[in-house]
Amino acid sequence: MIQKIFEYHDVAQSMRLEKIANEKLDKLGEKYDMVIRADIFFKEENTTSDQTGKICNIRLSLPGPRLFAEASYNNFESAINESVSDLERQLRKRKEKMKDY
Repeated sequence: MIQKIFEYHDVAQSMRLEKIANEKLDKLGEKYDMVIRADIFFKEENTTSDQTGKICNIRLSLPGPRLFAEASYNNFESAINESVSDLERQLRKRKEKMKDY
């Protein structure tokens, strides 16, 4: 089970966002049991594009260097999805490298 820590910067705390992130990260944790902890950051930035501004950063702690992903969309759900997808790609690569040793 991955320990999860949520942080909000200029964003109201949201149980709905935490639930979405928890579900996605739990699935990731089932596939990749080497993940120990996830730090999830939600923040909002003023951007010139209406397609960005809602940002989700996720940092995963596991043996070796930490993994990090960030995505900015016009809604947090898409930002969560993209960040988790990016982390899954990184985890897949890390796992393949570990097999070589």
